[in-house]
Amino acid sequence: MERPSLVRIFAAFLRLGLTAFGGPAMVPYIRAMAVDRKGWLSESAFRLGMAVCQLIPGATAMQMAAWVGLRSRGGPGALAAYLGFGLPAFALMAILSMLYFSAGDVPVLTAAFSGLQLVVVALILHAAVNFSRRYLDGLAAELLACVAGIWLGLRGNPILALVTVCLLSVIVFRREHGQPVTEHAGPVVGRPLLSAFVYLAGLGAILGALFVADRRLFDLGALMVKIDCFAFGGGYVSIPLMLHEMVEVRGWLTNGQFMDGIALGQVTPGPIVMTGTFVGYVVAGVAGAVVATVTVFAPSLIFLCAAMPFADRLIASPVARRVLRGSLISLVGLMAAVAARFLLAVDWNPMAALVAGGAFLALRLGADILWVVLAGAALSAFLL
Repeated sequence: MERPSLVRIFAAFLRLGLTAFGGPAMVPYIRAMAVDRKGWLSESAFRLGMAVCQLIPGATAMQMAAWVGLRSRGGPGALAAYLGFGLPAFALMAILSMLYFSAGDVPVLTAAFSGLQLVVVALILHAAVNFSRRYLDGLAAELLACVAGIWLGLRGNPILALVTVCLLSVIVFRREHGQPVTEHAGPVVGRPLLSAFVYLAGLGAILGALFVADRRLFDLGALMVKIDCFAFGGGYVSIPLMLHEMVEVRGWLTNGQFMDGIALGQVTPGPIVMTGTFVGYVVAGVAGAVVATVTVFAPSLIFLCAAMPFADRLIASPVARRVLRGSLISLVGLMAAVAARFLLAVDWNPMAALVAGGAFLALRLGADILWVVLAGAALSAFLL
């Protein structure tokens, strides 16, 4: 396998990051670049990474970018890939956040964002339907999903629901087995455990400095760290966690603002977790956007580096597979509850119902999310 320079890794993922729409849908493009065209990883090493990234918290596409860098050049390579892949989404999201709050009450823009909220309702419903079909394969799974959804609907802490469902899944799905490794993925590159320790120390230093300098930024950063640590099953898990913590508990955003943040995240490349950049900007301007972005992505990078030496054992663990299944089941219930909250938050009228229904139908028919979002905003600017 070729050993690329850190600059090449950063540049390759920066190019991918500029068009990284669709979150997990970018994984095949990462594979094509790293395995087929550049030969940085073997097919077996890439498949091992996919299995590991499913078992640890974080946004899948971001983690797979970091995995390629990690297998190619160790911890520094993981950081180079992570930064390159995420930088375009952060920059665009930060710019859009500034424009969102500087636009004022321009009627056309107000109508467009009202339409974007309708598209977000359709998007969350669409995701909830997809997740339910994929992960609810029996009565036990359906009941556990209902427990999580009802709990969040009653304004309960979604992290408590997530942990409870995961623990119950270890018992309920005791026939679930691990995924044995049948191919050799190659030697471990560099010293990933040392990199994990260095990145953990760096994150601790950032939070420590914020604690001394600005308690509000510290609270924001610590909260984002907690959200990422519990985002098992991909970036969508972060949505109910952010909704609960930012809107319900702290009141940093309104329901409408949070929905607008999700919508802006859909017209920028990168994972849906990039909504954290918008949230950070709402809380503390540009500094808040930077702090929120760093802290909502740092833990999953640390987890990935720490897990790499134990990857074979991790994916072969039946307990880990059951915990993952519990997380995905709870995600269905949590997303359904979020959809219900958003449905109640919208000011409905016949035209709004038409926009939301059309967006949902387009998504169910397989239309690209980006085009659905842009079309919804354009139509709403003229119709609402």
